[in-house]
Amino acid sequence: MPTLLLKMIRYVYKKPKILFVGINPHFGSFARGVPFSNNKQFWYLLADAGIIEEKRDELRNDEILRRVYREKFNPVYGLGLVNIINRPTKDVTKLAKGEELPGRKKVSRIIKSQSPNVACFVGKVTYEKYVGLRNFSFGWQEGIGESKVFVMHFPLRGEAIVRIRELQEIARVASGLDEAGTPTRTNSEQMNGRKAPADGDRESPSRA
Repeated sequence: MPTLLLKMIRYVYKKPKILFVGINPHFGSFARGVPFSNNKQFWYLLADAGIIEEKRDELRNDEILRRVYREKFNPVYGLGLVNIINRPTKDVTKLAKGEELPGRKKVSRIIKSQSPNVACFVGKVTYEKYVGLRNFSFGWQEGIGESKVFVMHFPLRGEAIVRIRELQEIARVASGLDEAGTPTRTNSEQMNGRKAPADGDRESPSRA
């Protein structure tokens, strides 16, 4: 049996304030046993947004990141993470048609049973796979059960400040400090009086 198949990601999502939903892991993340650890940009953005206390320099260390994910991500920070599809691929173009269907039910079941304050879908492609539609914008969507739903830009290939502001908005709503309805405009859009940069409208198929 190849060594890679002995590795796996143990997803954590017990009663989180924010549940992050990804599409599927990259081989590198799968081998490390930590979601989004192939390039770590997702983790850097969490740090920059003030959602976790660790700094970028700490998170670059695989062992520290693994410890943060296993020991602090859910029990300390109140965060959760699950992928729609567990099978690792180099990018989403390698996924089979319909492979997401069992994962849709899994994610719905987790959101409804764990009732996160916010379910955040990481990237437009992830939410497309979940709802089976493409006609939506980044930002707030129709809720699922008691949870509010947000679609954020994928961590790669775009302005970090857009993603940081999205995460900060999500964190405020999840903490009950802000009231979110279902409009698709984010705080950054409202502040600027215009649509947020469309750097991720059609996202790269790269995996994290």
